[in-house]
Amino acid sequence: MQSDTLTQAEADALFRLDKVPTSPAAHQFPDLGGRIEVPLASRDQREFFSLDINRKRIALTTGYQTRGRKVVVLARLDFAAPHRNPDGTEVGVPHLHLYREGYGDKWAVEVPPGMLSQPEDAWQSLHDFMAYCGVVESPNIVRGLFS
Repeated sequence: MQSDTLTQAEADALFRLDKVPTSPAAHQFPDLGGRIEVPLASRDQREFFSLDINRKRIALTTGYQTRGRKVVVLARLDFAAPHRNPDGTEVGVPHLHLYREGYGDKWAVEVPPGMLSQPEDAWQSLHDFMAYCGVVESPNIVRGLFS
């Protein structure tokens, strides 16, 4: 049975792995309200990941996350609303959730300077996020007319 918790060292190692698409299949970049999952793997195919692209209708925002071992969120980029961490500190928009042992993805930090080259551009933010998460070969994500 797979666990949904990792040690910090395990999570950090998974995060650092180079990630590549598992197939050349095309994925349609979702319009507002849509969501897709893009399967990724380590180069040696021993670890599998998911790149989730969720464009929430209500908040009119985009969120991206990478998951390892099917259920563990390693990183999530949020544009929706400020986030309150378990210690009560608040982080603005956008912010970045990174796996923290004992808390999963419940902690957020400010987006590191330079991580997002154009935060107002959802398409460019996706590519910046993939680069930050070690996606070294871009999956075939097709940009739609309204995305």
